[in-house]
Amino acid sequence: MNPNCARCGKIVYPTEKVNCLDKFWHKACFHCETCKMTLNMKNYKGYEKKPYCNAHYPKQSFTMVADTPENLRLKQQSELQSQVRYKEEFERNKGKGFSVVADTPELQRFKKTQDQISNIKYHEEFEKSRMGPSGGEGMEPERRDSQDSSSYRRPQEQQQPHHIPTSVPVYQQPQQQQQQQQMAQSYSGYKEPAAPVSIQRSAPGGGGKRYRAVYDYCAADEDEVSFQDGDTIVNVQQIDDGWMYGTVERTGDTGMLPANYVEAI
Repeated sequence: MNPNCARCGKIVYPTEKVNCLDKFWHKACFHCETCKMTLNMKNYKGYEKKPYCNAHYPKQSFTMVADTPENLRLKQQSELQSQVRYKEEFERNKGKGFSVVADTPELQRFKKTQDQISNIKYHEEFEKSRMGPSGGEGMEPERRDSQDSSSYRRPQEQQQPHHIPTSVPVYQQPQQQQQQQQMAQSYSGYKEPAAPVSIQRSAPGGGGKRYRAVYDYCAADEDEVSFQDGDTIVNVQQIDDGWMYGTVERTGDTGMLPANYVEAI
């Protein structure tokens, strides 16, 4: 029995039958739904079981979906499922990325040794910074003299007052020199070699020259004096190449002062 045409509804005979899109068509009825151009099996495009040409084939366009309560519920449910899956994967892989190191006796001993080494290094650096750099590390002669005099004077700080009288002799007694050497050796664990008598310095007698300060200076030790630019220094006595002993005329303080901060009047 011959079927009917999907467009005109008439009987389709085998000589003019076109079987396409699950339907039967006459060759003349098999045309584009929009422009009525006759189509064949090579140039047609089907959309919703209807033939279209290439130019008028319907293009799919996406529409915006409103945030309805149902869509919001589905979105929240998807987020919850994602979080649950993430937590499951995290718990499953929690111990695989890294390993926990136990505090074994060997590790505790190693940690204690490292702490002791760190403390020793800290104390060594602290002692070096407190004692200052040594004279053999490329320092300038003037700075070496200043460092030698400051390191020599530290043991004497407990014996000498701030204002040193001018009547102190230049050379000290052998018994006082011995006591000062013992104090220098016991000071902070630092053993200083015994210096010859000619190097040891103390306050000289009076009757010195007059000098004028060319820079400001702030006393670093108790047996030094502070002065300002332009101050007059009286009763000045030369101790060595780097230090002098004198009295600041403006303040009346007497003590040691650096030689490169003053000039003769």
